[in-house]
Amino acid sequence: MHHFDRIDGALHAEGVPLEALAAAVGTPVYVYSSATLTRHYGLLREAADAHRGALGDALIAFAVKANSNLSVLATLARLGCGADTVSEGEIRRALKAGIPADRIVFSGVGKTDAELAFAIDVGVRQINIESAVELDRLIVVAAGTGASPEIAIRVNPDVGAGGHAKITTGGAADKFGVPVADAPALYARAAASPHVTPVGLACHIGSQITTLEPLEAAFRALKRMTLDLRAQGLTVSRLDLGGGLGVPYHGQSDLPSIADYVAMAAGVLDGLEVEAAFEPGRLLAANAGILLSRVIQINKRGDGRRFAVLDAGMNDLMRPALYDAFHDLVPVRAREGEPVAYDLVGPICESTDIFARDRRSPPLQAGDLVAFMGAGAYGAVLASEYNSRPLVPEVLVDGDQWAVVRARPSYDEMFEREPTAAWL
Repeated sequence: MHHFDRIDGALHAEGVPLEALAAAVGTPVYVYSSATLTRHYGLLREAADAHRGALGDALIAFAVKANSNLSVLATLARLGCGADTVSEGEIRRALKAGIPADRIVFSGVGKTDAELAFAIDVGVRQINIESAVELDRLIVVAAGTGASPEIAIRVNPDVGAGGHAKITTGGAADKFGVPVADAPALYARAAASPHVTPVGLACHIGSQITTLEPLEAAFRALKRMTLDLRAQGLTVSRLDLGGGLGVPYHGQSDLPSIADYVAMAAGVLDGLEVEAAFEPGRLLAANAGILLSRVIQINKRGDGRRFAVLDAGMNDLMRPALYDAFHDLVPVRAREGEPVAYDLVGPICESTDIFARDRRSPPLQAGDLVAFMGAGAYGAVLASEYNSRPLVPEVLVDGDQWAVVRARPSYDEMFEREPTAAWL
């Protein structure tokens, strides 16, 4: 569910007309709904609390990589949400947004020594270790600080899943996590060190997963490992279940519900007496945001093909070019007439600057406003200034109020970041 609906024929973000936002801020622009963020977090929190006996006081840690805007993070922080981070910068963003360090998880396959030291210094909840060499490096870093940070071993359960090969993270060939066969020895090695404190296991097998079966298989692998480690006398008190549950980009109605997803996890973990963690990103943010764009022109060719050229490009919304992602396109104020097939393209000088081929839409004309739906996750965070286009701005809406939460830079501001070499 989202809070982008038509009022008097025109699309609104909660109580704010998108036409008014376009006039005030310009296009392209990302627009986020506070009400949608709040609702999605609430559904997950309610489901987790209903299974407290199996999941403990489960942590919900928003995957900051999905949408790192400080105001989005602050909205979630006020609800009690934690953060799943993959860099020092994301840790700093989470802290600045008001998320306490003890609700921040630090993941990622390429943490530098400086980042590990920073995570220890600020006191994050846990560091998810993804390889033997990373554990060795962390032990050295931690020894130098006198701390013994709590860690989890991220396991690669060889259960690859996701909406595209490029967002699958749990297969044997993927770079993430420790193979199941190697994890017990690594956990025992960590337990033998005075410089780290192993508290649990973690996994994350992919993104935009549309069935529960692969997730259940991964969770059962964690359960088996937990029992095996405990049989060796080792403590396992937390299980980090990652994220990955899909959202209805195509308007699907048959996706697993949040309640069913959490109930499945609780059924697997029941009796283990662990504290679970969920790391949703797309699940909370995707349908909480849209990318608002304007039609520059309609190019018609002799063969009948129509190109709707938009002022948003692949530098603003990378997902379709990066992994063939689908985003519904909705006219802000639909015109009457039979649907027409368009190739939806941007202004970037790249052949891959295509949002969709032969997408049927109500008739479009130059100047029309259109909204890419479900763009609140992996949208603005992947944006760039390619072709020297100013970085796309972001707006947060709350009821009938709104604020620019990242401004579009002027050309002068862009150029000021690049001082000319003194000899030129």
